[in-house]
Amino acid sequence: TKKTFLFALTVFTAASALCGFAQSLEQLIAFRLLQGVGGGMLTPIGTAMLYRAFPPEERARASAVLIIPTVIAPALGPLVGGAIVTNLSWRWIFYVNLPVGLFGIIFAAIVLKEHRELKSARFDAAGFVLSGAGLAGVLYALSRAPEHGWLSSQVLVTGLGGLLLLAIMVKVETTITEPMLALRLYKDRIFRNGNIAGTLSYGSFIGFYFLLPQFMQGLLGATPFRSGLATFPQAIGVITMSQFVGRWYHTIGPRRLVTFGMTMASLATLPFAFLNLNSSLVLIGFMMFVRGCFMAFCFMPIQAATYSNIDAPDTGRASAIFSAQRQTSAALGVAILATVFISRTHHGLDAGQEPSAALLSGYHWGFIGSSIIFVIGAV
Repeated sequence: TKKTFLFALTVFTAASALCGFAQSLEQLIAFRLLQGVGGGMLTPIGTAMLYRAFPPEERARASAVLIIPTVIAPALGPLVGGAIVTNLSWRWIFYVNLPVGLFGIIFAAIVLKEHRELKSARFDAAGFVLSGAGLAGVLYALSRAPEHGWLSSQVLVTGLGGLLLLAIMVKVETTITEPMLALRLYKDRIFRNGNIAGTLSYGSFIGFYFLLPQFMQGLLGATPFRSGLATFPQAIGVITMSQFVGRWYHTIGPRRLVTFGMTMASLATLPFAFLNLNSSLVLIGFMMFVRGCFMAFCFMPIQAATYSNIDAPDTGRASAIFSAQRQTSAALGVAILATVFISRTHHGLDAGQEPSAALLSGYHWGFIGSSIIFVIGAV
């Protein structure tokens, strides 16, 4: 595990440097793909290493720690990225990863301990190809759907093709003895329900994060850095409240915590549908902090409960599934809320509204859509 983690971190760091040095769009896309390979390996491996170090009864405490980078990363992205874009070249978005990556490599090499399974599984080439191609097709379709329409030919072909490959992958993975994805884990009710709840909460979280900075920059005239400052309090709210939720996990139970969290997160999201062209960024920052406090009741219990019945040898396999689900739910959340935003904006323009009023209406309905997703999760 240690060697794999170091390899993934090295690939990610090296690819970040190559992205910064890219001389063409084609080179940047290729190096970003390589960066994605490294980053895609880091999350499930790191999660598996963390949960393997804790017995099941202490995984709620581990989740309270793991939630910190989970929410701080998307919060710091607009903040740091906005400062870099405003004051430096776009290349520094990638160069900033170098000192962090090098420190991580050195730290991991010194501190982490190697872990090996007694029996090494054979490489599942069929599962690797089918899952990779299937997810690529689905994610591409989700990324194009808001702009080109859900019934456009390229969305239907790539989306349905991806779903077909994933269906074949499920068939293959459930018939071979050493599958890449341990789909048998879905037989566990808690793991299955945790992934469903995680899909809804994280999809709403990322979809909302996609819309709000555009609203602040496009309609309120905020710089990328100032909009990043306004969204950052949500991460503070999540991190702060997660430490309390971790203590209540065993007393109250994950189901009641998540139901309360999704209900209150839905209510905390609704006020964003009443923002106007004169709304203060300070007010938005306060609203984000409140929203983050309630979202802590979703993220931390979902993650802890999902891994609660997973045996140590299966933590890596469970992490791979949970990571893939999170990436897919993020793309799905963005696609759904972006579609709502675009359709309502076009509806306003067709009705004769001023562009700013039509855009404002589109954002309002997008925020309402995020709230509705939380309601579905609570139910």
